[in-house]
Amino acid sequence: MTGERTDDRAHDVLRRVWGYERFRGEQREIIAHLVAGEDALVLMPTGGGKSLCYQVPALLLDGLTLVVSPLIALMQDQVDTLRAMGVRAAFLNSSLPAREAADIERDAREGRLDLLYMAPERLLGDRGQTLLAELPVALLAIDEAHCVSQWGHDFRPEYARLGEVRERLPGVPCIALTATADAATRDDIVATLGLHRARRFVSSFDRPNIRYSIVERTDPRGQLHRFLADRHEQSGIIYCLSRRKVEDTARGLREQGFDAMPYHAGLDRDVRADTQRAFLRDETRIIVATIAFGMGIDKPDVRFVAHLDLPRSIEGYYQETGRAGRDGEPSEAWMIYGLQDVVQQRRMIDESEADDDYRRIATSKLDAMLGLCETTGCRRARLLAYFGESREPGWRCGNCDTCLAPPSSYDGTEPMRKLLSAIYRCGQRFGGQHVIDVLRGSASEKVSRFGHDRLSVFGIGADIDAQQWRGILRQGIAGGLIRVDHARYGALALAPEARPVLRGERSVMLRESARPSGRSRARRGERPRDDAPATLDDAGQACFERLRAWRAHTARERGVPPYVIFHDRTLQALAAQRPARLSELDHVTGIGEKKRDDYGEALIALCSDEPSARSMLQHSQGENDP
Repeated sequence: MTGERTDDRAHDVLRRVWGYERFRGEQREIIAHLVAGEDALVLMPTGGGKSLCYQVPALLLDGLTLVVSPLIALMQDQVDTLRAMGVRAAFLNSSLPAREAADIERDAREGRLDLLYMAPERLLGDRGQTLLAELPVALLAIDEAHCVSQWGHDFRPEYARLGEVRERLPGVPCIALTATADAATRDDIVATLGLHRARRFVSSFDRPNIRYSIVERTDPRGQLHRFLADRHEQSGIIYCLSRRKVEDTARGLREQGFDAMPYHAGLDRDVRADTQRAFLRDETRIIVATIAFGMGIDKPDVRFVAHLDLPRSIEGYYQETGRAGRDGEPSEAWMIYGLQDVVQQRRMIDESEADDDYRRIATSKLDAMLGLCETTGCRRARLLAYFGESREPGWRCGNCDTCLAPPSSYDGTEPMRKLLSAIYRCGQRFGGQHVIDVLRGSASEKVSRFGHDRLSVFGIGADIDAQQWRGILRQGIAGGLIRVDHARYGALALAPEARPVLRGERSVMLRESARPSGRSRARRGERPRDDAPATLDDAGQACFERLRAWRAHTARERGVPPYVIFHDRTLQALAAQRPARLSELDHVTGIGEKKRDDYGEALIALCSDEPSARSMLQHSQGENDP
């Protein structure tokens, strides 16, 4: 099959099945590479169209595309979407009754499926291995491939055995896909899966529609409520480090009138499944979760992702924030963090039972995350640089907090020397609050008991408030000048790097501590996320609302999330164009042949506001009345 012929067929499939006019980025090249029988490692940001890279080849190749996917919800979501477009797809996992699973296995063996999704545990089991030997596999796709690597942010031991599957499929092309992988993780994926000859396709990691904001924690509950004040109708995810904090935060938000539900691994499996389903189907707006939630969430209209605790790595942060704005619309990644986050993450690494190499890598990743938090430059530039994507010196994105309100930095050598001296004079065996009390001249009972009110450093920092001292201490720890001795209950100690600062041989630049602020500022010219495009006239706006109401009703009838029917972008295009004939739907993005046949007449009626459409909407709205 010639390259030109492959391109023609691929474009025809894209238009006919997905209703898209053109490929994005390197999709076309990746598809041609796979159809030619070659392996590929694909790094593409969330929302960049990774799935199309193997779904289109699945409809071009003779045989079955076997997709390894880590989560039940992700499989079901992908399969629902594909079936809605007329693609023969199915999944095998523990949620299926035995008889239904047996029917799917038979369909796969006998060539009645184009794509089959399986979890690695099922595929690597005895029954899965027997089935593998009987399947006409034409392409192996490994989604969320960072799970293969011990250096990845979500390592899964069963993924590390997928090299065995590769060995059982000689000559079958393989594509490994992920949204986040630094250089070490990429090399580990290649080595583990035997993809030594694979071509690496690395797309830009930039998500320009996401605004990144990281602020100092001063009043956690108040800061979160101010951030959410005008977001009652938006879908969002809030990440917390602990299960208890998830529960407390979700409960507090509900008391404030927010539609929020908790999600963590300690909840019953059915409860977690129901919660995720409610979020995907717009039955609840906000999920408060640990990192147990989110991998593979395809919901396109998540408008914000908030972190109430510091992530362990930039990879984890990027993966989690990338769940916002998959539809390309303006979205926000907002985080608060403080000194305790730094101390806690350091302690978790130090107390880990892992080997020295793991601790070294984990510390390096945490240091990079702290660098992102403390930077005075563009956060996006720092984020992209971590993944090897450089920008010109001084480049600013104009859509992160440090670009919109550049922070001040100052020569902090003198206050840092005071802090280091106080830690030393206190014997390097007291925590941060005690040292700050000494610096500020606060004669607490503990300070007096240990005679620290008689030290030469007592009160030498009285001109700096406690919040600022916590910021200086945090930056000292982040900069490697100060260690936290967890074996001595969080006592502060000087690192070797502190010596040249104390001797006056090295200067220290510090970031000004942020002051408590109100709600985040809206981007200039930004419209409310829940509205139709500002370019719609009154008739278009009314049409958009009719289409959304119809989509919600249709999704409930079919038991799928609304975006499986159509994305907002497709409804917006319909409302702007208001087609009057079925043939005109062929030119609306996101409407392929199957969806045109299934929904075309209803869409035409809704766009023209015919009486039949009004009757249909009244019927669907009536079903929701109490």
